[in-house]
Amino acid sequence: MSAPHPASIDDFVCFAMYTASHATTQAYREVLKPWRLTYPQYLALVVLATGERSVGELGDDLALDSGTLSPLLRRLDDRGLVARRRDADDERIVRVSLTDAGRAVHDEVVAAAGCLVPAFVDSGRSLTDLLDQLGAIARNMRALAADLRTAA
Repeated sequence: MSAPHPASIDDFVCFAMYTASHATTQAYREVLKPWRLTYPQYLALVVLATGERSVGELGDDLALDSGTLSPLLRRLDDRGLVARRRDADDERIVRVSLTDAGRAVHDEVVAAAGCLVPAFVDSGRSLTDLLDQLGAIARNMRALAADLRTAA
């Protein structure tokens, strides 16, 4: 079964998701400006607030490769927001955690970002429903991409 051909760019689901993602990133950029944080740095702080991670685990959590994650962590480390240390059992592994300053910034930024929540839920759907649907779309797209790679 093939999908009907959209009449205009506004009829493409992928374009709607792209523009929603772009608008979300722009809104977060404005919220994060007082702390001089990028959106990926903010996400790293959010993940690290739940506990220490290896760089590899953090990359998996954020879906970032080491080429993107390493400079991001270096900048956060230079600002005193995270601490990096070699794992005691395996020196090849670098572990990352929030510092006290990082925890304070995380708390301030998460509170400030709360102003964005209404934009996610004014569609009448609950935040849980929205997260479930977006998660399903992400899983489906990853599976399709893997299938396409295998077929190539």
